[in-house]
Amino acid sequence: MLRYLVQVIENLTITGILTALLWAALIKEGGERGKRAAAWGCAASVAAALVIAVLRRTTTLIHRGFFNTWTLSFAVLFGILHIFFLWEAPKKRLLKARFFQKRPFLAEAFPAWVNTLLLAALLLYALPVIFLYPTEFVLPGESIFSTDFLFCLLGFAAGLAVVTTGALAIYKTAKALPGIPVKALLSVALVVAICNQAIVIVQFLLARRIIPMARWLFAVIIAGVNNSALFTYALMGISFLAALAFFIRGFREKLAGNNPAERRKVRAARRTGRRWCLTVTAAFAVSVLAMTVLKGYTERVVVLSPAEPMTIEGGEILIPLTQVEDGHLHRFALNTQDGTEVRFIVIKKNAVAYGVGLDACDICGATGYYERKDEVICRLCDVVMNISTIGFKGGCNPVPLAYGLRSGFMVIEIENLENEKNRFK
Repeated sequence: MLRYLVQVIENLTITGILTALLWAALIKEGGERGKRAAAWGCAASVAAALVIAVLRRTTTLIHRGFFNTWTLSFAVLFGILHIFFLWEAPKKRLLKARFFQKRPFLAEAFPAWVNTLLLAALLLYALPVIFLYPTEFVLPGESIFSTDFLFCLLGFAAGLAVVTTGALAIYKTAKALPGIPVKALLSVALVVAICNQAIVIVQFLLARRIIPMARWLFAVIIAGVNNSALFTYALMGISFLAALAFFIRGFREKLAGNNPAERRKVRAARRTGRRWCLTVTAAFAVSVLAMTVLKGYTERVVVLSPAEPMTIEGGEILIPLTQVEDGHLHRFALNTQDGTEVRFIVIKKNAVAYGVGLDACDICGATGYYERKDEVICRLCDVVMNISTIGFKGGCNPVPLAYGLRSGFMVIEIENLENEKNRFK
């Protein structure tokens, strides 16, 4: 639950903030043509992002690295152009270029298209991975009618609610400010976003050896990647300034109105504005909490319990049944002939059956399992195992391990563990 809450907030906050500020600036000075183009562009981008998510899930047609690099490259280009078009002086200078002078119809529509394409690039980069998260809620062979699925869905929905509410509050507060402050805040926000996007682009190009490796460039990219959350915090701070400016402005302005009814209407508008300002603060507080405390909690390293003693006779491992009859998870380990440690787990499922399997699965590898509140959990994906299915193939279940019972002992063939040693290398 918490993992998807954190991931949605991390991956969507920057896009949510920029979209809110872009729409606030557009509503103030974009014109009807620009508003219609942006609305259709956003709708088309959401639909295209859904198609891309489906293609990523079902085919190999979409290479995520190349797609994200191209999308962010367009976002950087249109972001720079948008900054020019926000301000009259550079806008007029740009539109006086010979290309636009010969095509006056393009000069009129170009700013609106830049805004639309910037919004489209931002949405196409952020939304496909968001649309793919629900496909991770249920592992193959499992049912959606489970507590795990419900918790994952709740975390996902909560993350969307936090980002959407914060973006809406930013839009409401920024829209109520004068044009110059909104342009200034949006310009700074776009510069911060462009720096973040440029780091992602250059990181991919360096990894693919498309551009030559330089020590100074590598150091800059590493610093940017390791501190990527700072860009999100910076955008939060910029957006908070819009809310703060609106909040202060409400107290400084004189109460206008020719009669008591009009003044009551103004007071009600001020109260609504202050609530939107508080909503921005609350949404950002939850986001920061999710990206720090909750993220640290979800990414904590779980230490596996130590291997328990067992007896080896000939080519067999003997484990007393009295040692594993308490219904809890028991871990054992064998050093194979080449020195590889092969771990396996045993848990009593009911009065007559035991769940025995490797401390590894086909999906997550040899990351191991641990016990939490009488539940068996995969250490990598945090999925709760159905204890009754341990010992059977499927999903994130431990790889089954054959065993026998003899004279009060569980008997496991060493040869079976030798055959699985490659999983633990």
